[in-house]
Amino acid sequence: MATIERFEDLEVWQLARKLCQKLEHLFLTTVLGKRYSLFNQMDRSSGSVMDTIAEGFGRSGNLEFRNFLGFAKGSCSELKSQLHRSYDKGLIQETDYKELVESCDAISAKLGSFISYLSRTDYKGVKFKQ
Repeated sequence: MATIERFEDLEVWQLARKLCQKLEHLFLTTVLGKRYSLFNQMDRSSGSVMDTIAEGFGRSGNLEFRNFLGFAKGSCSELKSQLHRSYDKGLIQETDYKELVESCDAISAKLGSFISYLSRTDYKGVKFKQ
């Protein structure tokens, strides 16, 4: 298994980035982008997923990283709820809705697996190396 040296190497961060890019496309091409408060909430929660993963990685400690991954998982659930609201209001098409909800579910599952893995490892983090 390769050592991850940058947060950009994390598959879950890469998936969160793609999710943000898909949402940005919707903001620019659908009426969702004209609903400022909902679009703003979705932009912030989706950005929070990838940003919080990066911030946790930068803390250089296993326990802190796990906590931040948990926060990212929460932001992913928040975004999923906002997607339901957007779909219910007729602001996004069913195909986009389903694809984005599936992306949220996949990211959330990967975050959960990552948290579980980090909970089982003896590695405490870079800042604890002697």
